[in-house]
Amino acid sequence: MSNFLKGIIVGIGGIAPGLSGSVLLVIFGLYQNTINAIGTLFKQFKKNMLFLIPLFSGFGVGVLIFSKIVNFLLNNYEMQTRFGFLGLILGTIPIFYNEVKKEGFSKKYYGLIIISAIAGFALFYFNKNLFPAVSNPNLIQSILLGVAVAGSSIIPGVDSAVILSSLGLYEIYVSSLANFDLIVLIPAAFGLVLGALIISFIVNRLIKKYYTITFSIIFGLFLSIIPNILNESCVIGFNGASLMAAVFFVGGFLVSYLLGNVKENKAKLGYFVKYVQRLLGGVIDINKVKSITKE
Repeated sequence: MSNFLKGIIVGIGGIAPGLSGSVLLVIFGLYQNTINAIGTLFKQFKKNMLFLIPLFSGFGVGVLIFSKIVNFLLNNYEMQTRFGFLGLILGTIPIFYNEVKKEGFSKKYYGLIIISAIAGFALFYFNKNLFPAVSNPNLIQSILLGVAVAGSSIIPGVDSAVILSSLGLYEIYVSSLANFDLIVLIPAAFGLVLGALIISFIVNRLIKKYYTITFSIIFGLFLSIIPNILNESCVIGFNGASLMAAVFFVGGFLVSYLLGNVKENKAKLGYFVKYVQRLLGGVIDINKVKSITKE
């Protein structure tokens, strides 16, 4: 159930601008397990499927439920919604940073994080089409489309739109989905599955052999997406809209922080409740309160 609920939040990351489902998987401590499950899918098929099914079921539910909600909020409350996304991202930085340091960390890795962040930022802002736009893709290009979507979805901080635009495949990607063009979508789906298996296998091997280096790069790419969340609509002033944006920001921050470590925060909450009960026990008869509550 925990993975299912986290999958719902990951689904929101998959449709929200500036967010990434793979980034949220890292934050929730599920990225490594997910990559390992996909990369070694057929080695321990039953075990991997038992892990992946609730997670991806939640992802599907999150996309279906929140796609229209996110679209409505962006169309009617864009500034507030984007600040909510910003809070969601910023609340995850300490959790993500701890994930990077989990297996040893030294100062030299800060340079790797900074370089990755600059590279990710430059990729978004200074992207130029490396290849001309494709209007009538052949079989290889359609398969490449699926592989590109898989890669940008698996690697945190990499924007699908930027990668596809660089390859000249973004327009055909959007139009094939809008028109449900099976001639493009069927080979693209094959490329998506193939790319997910291969890229997950590679990333899984990198994590196992070069954990800190790999996660330092991923963390740098993650940091690079932060400036992309806000846009020209996000202008703060002394008005109700700005106050609402602040509420969205705090709400997003709390959601990401609390969901980042459910077990630990649940334990802290349990200690707090017990402390309050002991505190009130000297003033109020707890047993009497319980009996009144039951009645």
